[in-house]
Amino acid sequence: MITYLSADYVFPIESPPIKDGVLALNEKNEITGTYSINDKRLRGEEIRKYKGILTPGFINSHCHLELSYLYKKTTSKTGLVSFLQQVMGLPKPDRDSLDMAMENADKYMFEEGIVAVGDISNTGISREVKLKSNLYYHTFIEMMCVEPEKVKDATKQGMDLCEFFHPMSVSITPHAPYSVCKELFRFLKVFCHHSPNLISIHNQESEEENKFYRYKAGDFIAFYEDMNKNIDFFKPQARNSLQSIIPLLPQKEKILLVHNTYTSYKDINFIERYGSNVTWCLCPNANLYIEGKLPKLTHFLQSEQPIVLGTDSLASNNSLSILSEIKTLHQYFPDLDFNQTLTWATLNGSRYLGIDDTFGSFRIGKRPGINLINNVEGMSITADSNVEKLA
Repeated sequence: MITYLSADYVFPIESPPIKDGVLALNEKNEITGTYSINDKRLRGEEIRKYKGILTPGFINSHCHLELSYLYKKTTSKTGLVSFLQQVMGLPKPDRDSLDMAMENADKYMFEEGIVAVGDISNTGISREVKLKSNLYYHTFIEMMCVEPEKVKDATKQGMDLCEFFHPMSVSITPHAPYSVCKELFRFLKVFCHHSPNLISIHNQESEEENKFYRYKAGDFIAFYEDMNKNIDFFKPQARNSLQSIIPLLPQKEKILLVHNTYTSYKDINFIERYGSNVTWCLCPNANLYIEGKLPKLTHFLQSEQPIVLGTDSLASNNSLSILSEIKTLHQYFPDLDFNQTLTWATLNGSRYLGIDDTFGSFRIGKRPGINLINNVEGMSITADSNVEKLA
């Protein structure tokens, strides 16, 4: 049995938006066709009509489900180093409370039209929630180690945790340039030579990261002193962190660079000349929450690398809504086209995660989820737009 859904506009993503479009799907919610309402092939068919825009389900390319218990527990706009200290200093609740926070966050993302998540994990506590979830998860096991002599233990812990998350989709990944020594990067490069392995790394979320790499100066020096971490081995690189670490990453792997709040035009040019398989992930609400600043979007719009969207965690965001991230981008960059930002939130994310055979667009045969965006103006969203999950 075929069901027909119609709206003011249908956004297939891989083809132009259709005014008064119709979406056809079978009993498995697989797409069987897209049409105009006046298509002769639809004569006599029962069509459910909606006001608004029909889009594929959203991809949240960067999240920290296990930090959901930190909702409204941190102070905003204090800068990254202070934010990290807050997160590290706050006590964890009991396991039942942790599970409830993650389950509520997972349910909220589902209701907000998200169908797949790239999720950062430092522990195994999110495994059961993910196994029971209606969402697709790829888990990034995040490794941190600034002390070369401790790399062996850090990699063993990461590999054990990666095994714990099987059979779900999972990979190991470095946390950030300021929290990973060269020896850990070398291990990852060797590991990826033998096994395909998606990489997601926090990048230039603070100008302090660039200061640390350029001059071995700034707030990260005191940060590591407070943690009793010896960083005598680290030498200033005389260039930004991104240009320093990209040659250390496996060139053939897909690399997601997350946040990029202080990524410069020169950094982007370096990436393009180096030839790595990079995707840029923007988390605008978290950027504003932590640093009170957004990336220079015009730099990325000129880049050849694709852009995706994420929410970061409830420690740095008031919701896990991709539509909210899109709204923020359109608020600060009003010349953006909704079809463009929607592509970042759907097809590009699914391609990075390697799940675009199912998600990301209304191509025939896919089962991408169906969102209705209402309170729109033509093909544009408004501050009052919200999402209703139809399938």
